[in-house]
Amino acid sequence: QVDLMESGGDSVQPGESLRLACRVSRDFYNRFCMGWFRQRPGEGREGVAKIDTIDDTTSYADSVKDRFTISVDKANETVYLHMNSLKLEDAGLYYCAAPPAFRSCAAGFTSFHYFGQGTWVTVSS
Repeated sequence: QVDLMESGGDSVQPGESLRLACRVSRDFYNRFCMGWFRQRPGEGREGVAKIDTIDDTTSYADSVKDRFTISVDKANETVYLHMNSLKLEDAGLYYCAAPPAFRSCAAGFTSFHYFGQGTWVTVSS
């Protein structure tokens, strides 16, 4: 079991930046992969970014590639999502997520099993 607590969601204008944070409680060092998902209004939840916590290899959805960056602060057991050049279509509920313990990122976004409560990102002009 792992507890995930997101923060950092806000209301911004297009082109602005935000940094989301996810504090991981319990079992952080057994999580070989961490990720961020989002759910846009009227749509299902989609994987946005993931990071291998062993070698810091990252992977992104095409829609956010080159704009979003996922990173992990192992000392503070926190995962970040840096979002630049935000677009209207980036608005939604963003979730921190983790697969079962010891599962690598190679298993893909479908392997993620644990989700936080989410933090809202609003993008409007």
